Amino acid sequence: MLAEQWRLDGSVALRPEPFGALAYHFGTRKLSFLKTPELVDVVRRLEQSPSVEAALTDAGVPEPHWPAYVAALEGLATGGMISRRDPA
Repeated sequence: MLAEQWRLDGSVALRPEPFGALAYHFGTRKLSFLKTPELVDVVRRLEQSPSVEAALTDAGVPEPHWPAYVAALEGLATGGMISRRDPA
């Protein structure tokens, strides 16, 4: 996943919250919690980043924490909150 390009799905809205954000998918009506502001920052950076690794780096996430963030992103991908981008 680190080398892949992802984005917030077009049917998903993020609502900022003190703990991070709520992600609501208008198609499936699924609600997900992004439990830290840092994860929200990473998700927002996905669209403009050449890879997940770049989004993590640009958001200032320390490399030892990457596995936890990748696990969270994989959960968001499974739930349809984020989707792969086609390489440009």
